[in-house]
Amino acid sequence: MRVFVTGGTGFIGSALIPELTRAGHEVLALARSEAAAKALTAAGAKVHRGDLNELSSLQSGVALADGVIHAGFQPGFSSFAAASEAERRAVETFGAVLAGSDRPLVITSGTAAIQPGRVATEDDATLFSSATVPRIATEEAATALAERGVRASVVRVSIVHGEGDRGLHVLPSLIGLAREKGVSAYVGQGDNRWPAVHVLDIANLYRLALEEGTAGARYHGVAEDSVTYREIAEVIAKRLSVPLVAKSPEAAAEHFGLYAMFAGMDGRVSSRLTQERLGWRPTHASLLEDLERGSYFKS
Repeated sequence: MRVFVTGGTGFIGSALIPELTRAGHEVLALARSEAAAKALTAAGAKVHRGDLNELSSLQSGVALADGVIHAGFQPGFSSFAAASEAERRAVETFGAVLAGSDRPLVITSGTAAIQPGRVATEDDATLFSSATVPRIATEEAATALAERGVRASVVRVSIVHGEGDRGLHVLPSLIGLAREKGVSAYVGQGDNRWPAVHVLDIANLYRLALEEGTAGARYHGVAEDSVTYREIAEVIAKRLSVPLVAKSPEAAAEHFGLYAMFAGMDGRVSSRLTQERLGWRPTHASLLEDLERGSYFKS
């Protein structure tokens, strides 16, 4: 099928385009700049110019496609809430064009906003609304579309790792913070657990959701659910040759700043139903294996 993809030059998108083309799909990817257009062409995609805040460009892109994967996020907003509302409008725009057809729409959400304190499953709704956690806006929009007959499904993404993970993503940012502070820190006992997945495995999941997903379904992009943050901090300390230190919850906010939420995140998330329903089998390196390989520490 011809698949309209947003976020094709991002970390996940860069793995998603080859995954789709290897499976015989044609990719039409949204590009907001000439540099993005060149990168997408080099990756084997056809280019559709526009951006997530230009709804007419989204409408025309979807009209040319047999299915949509929304893996993008609109940059450039000073307010995260404003960016998330732009995301909601984008998903609603996709749905308006897809309404009345059986063409699939796969959107991106996260695993961090579902029930903590136990193993969360695909059947769990989000614990919060977008009024509290703005990033949930896309999942809310997709759920509303599914209730109106659009074949919209959700891929909930955990911590994604792998070659090419750079910039402001969680792992590179925490490594950068350890370089800056001269210590690799964890919170409390460091036994809080992260769900994680390799970028090539999550790309495969998006494709399966596109091909086999059902309206209203939630799929969990989680290959492992029990990586403790202390284990991560230990590898960072070893690779950077800096001390490993514990921070109290009170001191964590000052030390980690914007990333305190991630350093203290504790959430076990199951992908058993996703694997059963889509036949998804994560096969690539674990988070700790990726860290040990050292690509995250190249200057």
